[in-house]
Amino acid sequence: MVDLARKPVVAWVTASLSQKMAGRSLGFRGRSVPGTPLPSLDLLAQEQEYKRLNAELEAKTADLVRQAEEAIRDQQEVQSRPFSTQNKSYGAEDSGSIRDPLSYEGIVHLHSETKLKNKNTGPINKVQNKLQSANKGRKANSSVKLKYCNVQTASDVAIPEDFSDFSLAKTISKIEGQLEEEGLPEHTDDEIFSGVSKDIGTKAQIRFLKAKLHVMREELDNVVCECNKKEDDIQDLKSQVKNFEEDGARQQRTINIQQSQIEKYKNLFEDANKKCDGLQQQLSSVERELENKERLQKQAATSRSATEVRLNRALEEVEKYKLELSKLKQNNKDIANEEHKKIEVLKSENKKLEKQKEELMIGFKKQLKLIDVLKRQKMHIEAAKMLSFTEEEFMKALEWGNS
Repeated sequence: MVDLARKPVVAWVTASLSQKMAGRSLGFRGRSVPGTPLPSLDLLAQEQEYKRLNAELEAKTADLVRQAEEAIRDQQEVQSRPFSTQNKSYGAEDSGSIRDPLSYEGIVHLHSETKLKNKNTGPINKVQNKLQSANKGRKANSSVKLKYCNVQTASDVAIPEDFSDFSLAKTISKIEGQLEEEGLPEHTDDEIFSGVSKDIGTKAQIRFLKAKLHVMREELDNVVCECNKKEDDIQDLKSQVKNFEEDGARQQRTINIQQSQIEKYKNLFEDANKKCDGLQQQLSSVERELENKERLQKQAATSRSATEVRLNRALEEVEKYKLELSKLKQNNKDIANEEHKKIEVLKSENKKLEKQKEELMIGFKKQLKLIDVLKRQKMHIEAAKMLSFTEEEFMKALEWGNS
């Protein structure tokens, strides 16, 4: 009966601690910084630290399960031994045989501590105060028995029905009431003392239970201290996770700001690219114009060089023409002098001719006068002739008329 009751207990303890460790590991992993993952060395180091803590907690869980199994196995060995062997090895194996219910008590209490975070200190203090009474041996044993009875089988996931409302103080007070009303159960001797209860009296049972209670109290203190440490560690980890979440939120805000700045800089970059394209086009047009200017400049340089050559040739020709002009001027001067001399000669000859002309004119005038005189004389002669003719004709006419 004890073996059948303890196998579901071990299964339930293993399942609950595994679920708790898995939930804690998932809690650590699930509470990572939301949003876009940041390539930060601090966050990676913290994640590695969480993984290490998770591995330590899983190792401690495995150790607790192993201790529970060892305690159950030791209890089974003690129960299977004869009474004489138990009396001889009572001092050596008393603590080992007592740790089985304590281990289960500590594990159940640890699980209840994780479920009810802020309600653990009061019930533990009440349990310690209850355990100081005179009848604490039987009541503690009965409380262990009741907790074992509240555990379901493996088919029902091996979890107590009222585990969410579990409290050691309520359980102990309930057991005290049952003991006061009904007395010590008959099956207590069969399960706790297992072969010893028939041969020892009530006082020996009380001494045995007191020794067991002392060991359980020490183990309970150790478990309470460890639970407090675990609770402090959990609170520290929660504060760290909260800080990480706040840091992640700040970094997310920073990322959002940086994303907006990136978009802004992208727009500026696109505008700058557009401006750069426009400037590149302007630069290409300016380069083409510059090439045209350079080509024109080269052409102008070649034409200028050709012009300079032609100019040099023209200057040479001008110099030659100047020499020729000077020669021509000199020749013209000589010719002019000669012409002047000729003109002077011609002028003198002209004067002579003028004089001759005047003399000829005077003679011509005289001749004209003479001609006029002669013409007059001729006219007078002709007139006289005509007059004589007319007179003769008149006389003839007169004579003809008279006839």
